[in-house]
Amino acid sequence: MLATAAVLLLAGIATGQSSGNTFDLASPDGRIRVQVGVAEDVTRTVFVGETRVLAPSPLSMDLGGGRILGREPVVERSDTRSIRRTIRPVIRVKTAEILDHFNELTLSFKGGYGVIFRAYDDGVAYRFFTKLEEEIRVASEEVVFDFGRNHHIYFPEEKSLVTHSERIYLHVPLAEIGPDRFCSLPALVDLEKGVKVLLTEADLIDYPGLFLRGSGSPSLHGKFPGVVLECGMKGDRNPMVKRRGDHIAVTRGERSFPWRVMIITESDADLVRSQMVYKLARPLQLQDTSWIKPGKVAWDWYNANNVHGVDFRAGVNTRTYKYYIDFAAAHGIEYVILDEGWYVLGDLLKTAPDMDLPEIFRHARKKKVGLILWVVWKTLEDQLHEAMDQFRKWGAVGIKVDFMQRDDQWMVNYYERIARIAADNKMVVDFHGSYKPAGLRRAFPNVLTREGVKGLENNKWCDLITPEHNVTLPFIRMVAGPMDYTPGSMTNARKKNFKPLFTRPMSQGTRCHQLAMYVVFESPLQMLADSPSMYLREKECLEFLSAVPTVWDDTKVLDGRVGDYILLARKSGEDWYVGAMTDWTARELTLDFSFLGPGTHDIVMYRDGVNADRYGNDYRKHTGKISRRDRMKIRLAPGGGWAARIR
Repeated sequence: MLATAAVLLLAGIATGQSSGNTFDLASPDGRIRVQVGVAEDVTRTVFVGETRVLAPSPLSMDLGGGRILGREPVVERSDTRSIRRTIRPVIRVKTAEILDHFNELTLSFKGGYGVIFRAYDDGVAYRFFTKLEEEIRVASEEVVFDFGRNHHIYFPEEKSLVTHSERIYLHVPLAEIGPDRFCSLPALVDLEKGVKVLLTEADLIDYPGLFLRGSGSPSLHGKFPGVVLECGMKGDRNPMVKRRGDHIAVTRGERSFPWRVMIITESDADLVRSQMVYKLARPLQLQDTSWIKPGKVAWDWYNANNVHGVDFRAGVNTRTYKYYIDFAAAHGIEYVILDEGWYVLGDLLKTAPDMDLPEIFRHARKKKVGLILWVVWKTLEDQLHEAMDQFRKWGAVGIKVDFMQRDDQWMVNYYERIARIAADNKMVVDFHGSYKPAGLRRAFPNVLTREGVKGLENNKWCDLITPEHNVTLPFIRMVAGPMDYTPGSMTNARKKNFKPLFTRPMSQGTRCHQLAMYVVFESPLQMLADSPSMYLREKECLEFLSAVPTVWDDTKVLDGRVGDYILLARKSGEDWYVGAMTDWTARELTLDFSFLGPGTHDIVMYRDGVNADRYGNDYRKHTGKISRRDRMKIRLAPGGGWAARIR
């Protein structure tokens, strides 16, 4: 939803100018400036105050046959405008309202194309547009970020363009990254004096996703997956691209292309506050959104259906899922996922032998719990209409679509097609095995969350999900949009005690590190990854998890540093929740409660126990009174956390 107060200022028309032109654009607060050069090509230079953060960097689009948009450009017209408006998202994530305030420069060039530049107080973006009658074939697009100096980058390196986009962030100098190395997005460049530049894209429609490759210098260059001409499958899920075309897209001639985004902040905390990707995305595409509900999910796959203390054999069977449904209903959890195993792989219309789906759905309706069905993307594609008809008849409220592992043009279009069809059937969507968020959730708010993050499930087979990784994610991956990290482990290990165990997984860090994730990590569809039996054993933790929301009216990022720690507060209705997390370094942080309203408030706190550095499960629950005048020292164990509910 979009509302109110747009102010447009149109200015300056320039015609027939082919060289030596410079156009300037500043953010509303004047802090960030973009200088657009038009000579033999089009370049942009970016400044923060008097500091140049991006050296002149060219941009162009090759349509083949020697036709390159942005080369030998002739400006026919320049227009500027200033917009200040309020966006009210259908599904809140950080805030109930988003201020969309920017200045914009549009350069229209001879030949039926142009470039739009936008400047926000927290970054800049540009996009091509074309006004051509005929269909166009895009051979390549030149995207360059030349930083001029050998800064460090948090580099989510990829080995293939077929990827889950689940990476660890390497902190390396730009010049050490050769042209044979590339990364997915978002990526974060660490400049001097605290300035950070997050690189990503927005409004990705009918076009391939952007990757960035190194150059052996301080510049990064765009890399795109080519159009897939021949693709096979390995098993029921893993795509094998056998042949790509010599082009990246075939698309309509009159359109806008994705935004190339630089989010620029002078504090790490401001990265977490940014909503620039959402603001740059297409507005709402659905008429009726009243049925879209965020919520928490009792999840089966991470914990391998290890329920215990029951009088039935646990597994992928009817009684186990009734147990999940009963647990969810009793504790205010809106959804249960039926993950891998509920259907015979390769056929969505054939259920597993021990699963009575009509009975499971009948029980869920009785208990007022929504059921979400996991599906492999290719099987869904092959049986799309029959499967969706069956899901609707059963009463499914959502689908979790998995293993796409591509973001070429066809696959990007697949995401939108599934979002539309799911909306037609009043189903929410969780994309797994996916690329990063790039704006689809604004157009289709039934897309509540997506993976594209190296999350908790990796504990089942590796030791890479460290507290340091966890406190890196909010400053990089989460800036692009919600992430289905799937928190909630109730078996919490110190570094030296951790072991990957596929069917009995544990997490690294403390119990309170996990609880704090429900405040820190954004996902309108938020998982409870551990077994219901484990939560029932941990009554105090379950009390917090039952209450904590998944969407927020306001967010205050109180402190944080990439890869080290984070402290933030979020508001839902009249309640506030606070979460803090640290890496393997013990910390003491100061929590200033001045964000609270007047009066005295009840607070329930979950703190690392005195022995949490020896035994990760150790924590203490405390209650008390608090006011906006108070300040509190909170102590975090190595790999620790702190969580609170304030009423």
